[in-house]
Amino acid sequence: MSDFPWSAFALNLAWAAAAALAVMLVTFAVAVRVGMHRIVDIAWGVGFTAVAVVTCVASAGEGDPVRRLLVTALTAIWGLRLAVHIARRSRGHGEDPRYEAMLAKAPGNRNAYALRMVYLLQGALVWLVSLPVQAAQYVPDPPSALTWAGAALWAVGLGFEAVGDAQLARFKADPANRGKIMDRGLWSWTRHPNYFGDFCVWWGLFLAACDSPAAAAVSVVSPVVMSLLLTRGSGKRLLEKHMADRPGYTDYQARTSGFFPRPPKRTHSGAGAR
Repeated sequence: MSDFPWSAFALNLAWAAAAALAVMLVTFAVAVRVGMHRIVDIAWGVGFTAVAVVTCVASAGEGDPVRRLLVTALTAIWGLRLAVHIARRSRGHGEDPRYEAMLAKAPGNRNAYALRMVYLLQGALVWLVSLPVQAAQYVPDPPSALTWAGAALWAVGLGFEAVGDAQLARFKADPANRGKIMDRGLWSWTRHPNYFGDFCVWWGLFLAACDSPAAAAVSVVSPVVMSLLLTRGSGKRLLEKHMADRPGYTDYQARTSGFFPRPPKRTHSGAGAR
């Protein structure tokens, strides 16, 4: 294996931070203008795409061209699909209750508080979680079987996210399902197919960096942090807390895996709302 170009990668960390910050600052300006901070959720996927593209340009002449293009494409496909999905889902809705509750307790100027606690924090997370995307593009060796295994795991994750989101959207669009728990398709195998998909995407991108021990060491924090966010942070834990009092959700929890997919247990079907 070739040596990892530490000096070039260190400079890229600054470029990636600037890209993530730029996306969040532009989003903040738009949010203040329209009076709605929920659009920051759209910027999450856009931020990763920006970091991947900036890194692809900056790593020219350092990393293997095939690996650079592969990692950039995988990140952009995931990030832009997520951004478009959230934008469509949010259309016609007001402010997200999460941000309303947070800003109601803001000391001083609400927008300044949102900038610190939402936009800058999310920009920092984009930079941290994107470390495999950055490091992989500086690996000079051509992709090995491990990289292609990572791409396959990424594909599984994207499939869970895209199919799960589409199934839930169709379910909600049917008036006959009003007041019911979504427990069909992938949602009968896991209560969080989109979060499980995210988990697979980021461990897959991490594998793309693992042809270099140095790149793997510097970026392993990313999938670990993402896994914790999905299972114990702002993902699964908060959503299930929000859903806990819905009629039928306890029964849904009893028969459906909380994260990793498995066949549903045979119990009676509950009713509620998701």
